[in-house]
Amino acid sequence: MGEGRFEDAEARARALVTARRSRRGRDRRPGTVWYAAYVAALAARAHGRQEPSLLAEFEALIAEAERTYHIHHNLLLPARLNRARVLIDEERPAEAEAEARDVLRALARRANRAEDKKLELSALICLGHALCAQGRYEESEAIARANLPRADEDVVRPLRTLLIRSLSGLGRYEEALAESLEALPEPPPHAAGHLEVHRATALHALGRSDEAQEEAGRALAACERYLHPTHPRTAAIRTLLSRITPP
Repeated sequence: MGEGRFEDAEARARALVTARRSRRGRDRRPGTVWYAAYVAALAARAHGRQEPSLLAEFEALIAEAERTYHIHHNLLLPARLNRARVLIDEERPAEAEAEARDVLRALARRANRAEDKKLELSALICLGHALCAQGRYEESEAIARANLPRADEDVVRPLRTLLIRSLSGLGRYEEALAESLEALPEPPPHAAGHLEVHRATALHALGRSDEAQEEAGRALAACERYLHPTHPRTAAIRTLLSRITPP
């Protein structure tokens, strides 16, 4: 998955699920099948293949984790957060918002807040994108600005992307473009094209069509390298390109 080989990762994880379930007798590692199924769902979601079964997979994993909390307690909240991300992909942002807020409330009740920092920031980013999908850009901007100062290097880029999306949504394209030009770490494969599509959106809105087309083209090439053709981001970039260069 770290290399962007999502189909391979999913296939290997599903093969492990099948192999474990075919074993006779009691598995001495009862969490193995659950974790392998979870990794398979993560890989499918990161790859972006749009299938109705993906949400059902996460819901089944969450239900099992709730039944066997002593085995899966460290992954229950991440699984719920991934369900929220799938809900955003399925254009159900209000439900995603409710899920992300519930994850944040659960984190607030836990004792080791420092250990939960990365998961908390991930939940805030997910919440921000759910708010953007509902046109509530002021709230998502506030989330991004409040948390950028405390973000570690691996979280800076997704927070900056959220900020750029929020500013563009508010029509503050010059600010969005300026934020997009800040030096940032290289994106992981699952984030291919994410920041770039919002930079291209700002450039297009400012009338800089040639630059917007080039940026959107780079974003599309990155998506095509790692992501499934039905990934929502790929579709968004193609839509943007059609606006920049109408037939």
